[in-house]
Amino acid sequence: MSFVNVNATSLTQKPPSKKFKVVLDAGHGGKDHGKPSKVGSPEKDIALKIVLALGKELAKNKDIEVIYTRKKDVFIDLHERGRIANKAEADLFISVHCNAHTSQAYGAETYVLGLHRNATNLNVAKAENAVVFLEENYEETYAQYDLNSPESAIGLGLMQEEFLDQSVFLASLVQDNFRKKLKRKDRSVKQAGFIVLHQTVMPSVLIETGFITNTNERKYLNSQKGQLALARAIAGAVGEYKEKVFSYLTNETIADQEVIVPEVEEAQPDKIVTGVTFKVQLAASKRKLKTKPYNFKGLKEISRLKKGKVFKYYYGATSNYTEIKRKLEEAKKKGYTTAFIVSFEENNIQVPLKQVLN
Repeated sequence: MSFVNVNATSLTQKPPSKKFKVVLDAGHGGKDHGKPSKVGSPEKDIALKIVLALGKELAKNKDIEVIYTRKKDVFIDLHERGRIANKAEADLFISVHCNAHTSQAYGAETYVLGLHRNATNLNVAKAENAVVFLEENYEETYAQYDLNSPESAIGLGLMQEEFLDQSVFLASLVQDNFRKKLKRKDRSVKQAGFIVLHQTVMPSVLIETGFITNTNERKYLNSQKGQLALARAIAGAVGEYKEKVFSYLTNETIADQEVIVPEVEEAQPDKIVTGVTFKVQLAASKRKLKTKPYNFKGLKEISRLKKGKVFKYYYGATSNYTEIKRKLEEAKKKGYTTAFIVSFEENNIQVPLKQVLN
């Protein structure tokens, strides 16, 4: 599946509270050589060199923290790579690989998680997933997979749905940089069931940087110049992603607008307040975002109001205070830790919550 025309402004998320964490995964390693090359280094070595160069580029930004799944030639289980990213609570996961083919095929492509839409995508995923057979107890660890089936990763949509748009956007930025800055053949953004992406719970991509079976591309991938160029192109995509996606106003800015979290007495269960609508305020932003679930971590019932130059975003709308408290807890579990309840009378006139409950 190919993706085009991804709207960056529709993907805006709440900024991370600490450094922006990027987990870099050099494909293969140790006893897993990856795709073989008749001349030059195997895939595992090329991927590692690109990842190390990419890490150095990203580390130049003091707001970015780089975490590696491996920094040397060692074998790492696929599920362990995902565990490293999840434990770090990373904001992005990037896995770097090289492609191969029986022909002189060439070019770069970036994958996001999903079902295999055609035989080519399936074969690429099978090649990268085959490493599981080198792992101990792989039959138990990956019991839910049939690597030969397009439906092998059943439930992928449910597990990664809230990250798909962000993953596609990052993948599109990577491919744009490859095409525009490096003049590489753009083999587009695609979707397939890569196990290493399935293990992560954050926006994730797998980059096939080129074909080591192509005579010219193999030389490029084995060269320090080519590896650094690829690393810088990917780093540029990460920087643009960070800038465009994480653009909510900070809590301090919101506080400057005299948005105060009220201290109120607990209301009685199922307390209905006639003529008043309660909502959960999630965030405020200078950007006008679509009120779609993928912009708000899967939350539905999103509404938007403009106050001055700032758009405010709300979750839920009910006259039942008990119900809105439940929605507040849902929002906080999704990561909106500074969310709070607000109350409105007719025509969206906001009134103090304490006054309403009293």
